Amino acid sequence: MKVFDSGCLPPAQVISLPHEIENHDHEHHQLVIALKGYSEFCIEGTPNFIVPGQGCIVTTSSEHAFNGVGESEILTLNLPYELSVDTQIVKRIEPLFSSNQYFRLDRQFQSILQLLVQEMKESPDDILLAEACKNTVIAMLHRHMHLDFPNKLSLKNRINMTLIDNYILQHIAAKITVAQLAGCVYLGESQFHLLFKLQVGMTPHQYILQTRLNLAKKLLADHSLTLSAIASACGFANQSSFTHSFTKTQGTSPSKYRQ
Repeated sequence: MKVFDSGCLPPAQVISLPHEIENHDHEHHQLVIALKGYSEFCIEGTPNFIVPGQGCIVTTSSEHAFNGVGESEILTLNLPYELSVDTQIVKRIEPLFSSNQYFRLDRQFQSILQLLVQEMKESPDDILLAEACKNTVIAMLHRHMHLDFPNKLSLKNRINMTLIDNYILQHIAAKITVAQLAGCVYLGESQFHLLFKLQVGMTPHQYILQTRLNLAKKLLADHSLTLSAIASACGFANQSSFTHSFTKTQGTSPSKYRQ
């Protein structure tokens, strides 16, 4: 086995992904875990996205494309194809890198990972620390990773929009937060926001505004209702806010639309 020169290939590193799509392959295995934001990957033609608590395994020489959306951060573990490690570690590594795959991590592992990443961020040039972090992750990974990772926007991970629409309509006159919508479908706020945008094509806030404006259009047909009353019924802070949002999105004021 070749000796692993850690100076040439960092054992582990925390990096920010570029917004532009990059495509390459490398002569070593790589394990990627999302730490922040939303990242898109396509490994040998198999696309997916990963958010914190999820990751992917890229085997040696596998062509893969990737990019980050917004502020995204990942942890990468680099493992040379030929390893100068003892037999026990090889037994742990070989099953993990038998094929390219996406995975998710349980909450216990995520808590431990946060501590390791924090240490790495505080000492980014400490190769011994990076090596120790990599070995810790590899040693524990097989007990805490789950491979039942759905394909991008499969039926299994689509947001139930009926539940979302019902909640918005029931609370349309009040302030609605992303956290409240995420709770309707039992998702974390960050993951919900990313899944929602990917599925619907707009952010939750934009969708809520669109729903408010659609209701406003219907109410404008009732000439007995004042603009102030419509603004209140649709959840706008005041008539001025309603008029500004309506005019900006519809290209005409509420009063002209009513005519």
